[in-house]
Amino acid sequence: MSEALRELAEALEASKSEAILGITHSDVSELTVVVSTSALPGFVEHLKTAREGKFSTLVDITAVDYPEREKRFEVVYHFLSMYTNLRVRVKACVREDEVVPSITDIHPSANWYEREVFDMYGIMFSGHPDLRRILTDYGFRGHPLRKDFPTTGYTELRYDEVAKRVVYEPVSLVQEYRQFDFMSPWEGAEYILPADENAEEAK
Repeated sequence: MSEALRELAEALEASKSEAILGITHSDVSELTVVVSTSALPGFVEHLKTAREGKFSTLVDITAVDYPEREKRFEVVYHFLSMYTNLRVRVKACVREDEVVPSITDIHPSANWYEREVFDMYGIMFSGHPDLRRILTDYGFRGHPLRKDFPTTGYTELRYDEVAKRVVYEPVSLVQEYRQFDFMSPWEGAEYILPADENAEEAK
């Protein structure tokens, strides 16, 4: 860890110890801080305004799904300080039925990021001004980046020439066009390659 990151970690632990559950570092340029969900807005506000960092740029918000955990999701925030050229990753572990406080009042750019996390993972954000889907259709079922979401989805859409509109139908996989023998082209198959017959004659 660089000296600047070490000083930042010490300053955060001294000023926001009640919010921090753990601090780690993955490389020389980024610090990872795990915070409690309830303390998230206050901690983000501190990151933005504290003299030691001034992390005024919200780079991204995303999530990770761990279905086997009691707290299934990790909501992940990435911040950049244009003043110190340091980066901080903030994580909050949440249960599937837990609501995460929105940080749109602190970082207005969080609006679409939180909508994307809601759309892809189904994580709710309290206090968000317009929490609705942003990448999928209004009638979309499920949340595509959850580990238990089927790769085929639940419905498919097509344009119906008779109805003159787009219609939704259950996914139907036509297996007659799918022939999977799972055989490697180098094992077990009998191929006649060009000029092989010449080699046989030469023997």
